[in-house]
Amino acid sequence: QVRLVESGGGLVQPGGTLRLSCEVSGIDLNSYAIGWFRQAPGKEREGVSCISEVGSTYVQDAVKDRFTISRDMFKTTVYLDMNSLKPEDTAVYSCAADTNYLRVCFQVRDDYDYWGQGTQVTVSA
Repeated sequence: QVRLVESGGGLVQPGGTLRLSCEVSGIDLNSYAIGWFRQAPGKEREGVSCISEVGSTYVQDAVKDRFTISRDMFKTTVYLDMNSLKPEDTAVYSCAADTNYLRVCFQVRDDYDYWGQGTQVTVSA
């Protein structure tokens, strides 16, 4: 059974830091790219960052000076470190897995192989 479980979201003040985790089970991270996506109320889902099956990373231009993606192969977890958070970062953050890194890293789709359930990030004073 394949599972992607996000955690680490919550309420944080502007300028704060959060680390989101996407714990993956049932698939091999050597074969799947993992992407982080977010969707704010009333807005379309957007891609935030991704890491390919060979470890190449991509981060959306709008957040690349504040967000970092990494993975722990032993823990089979992909992390999204978010610094200097802004109110406009408020959204539900979800991770997705797909064998095609181009789909994960350069597109925003509903039909990835697997999705997590999402975690809420709220940036507010």
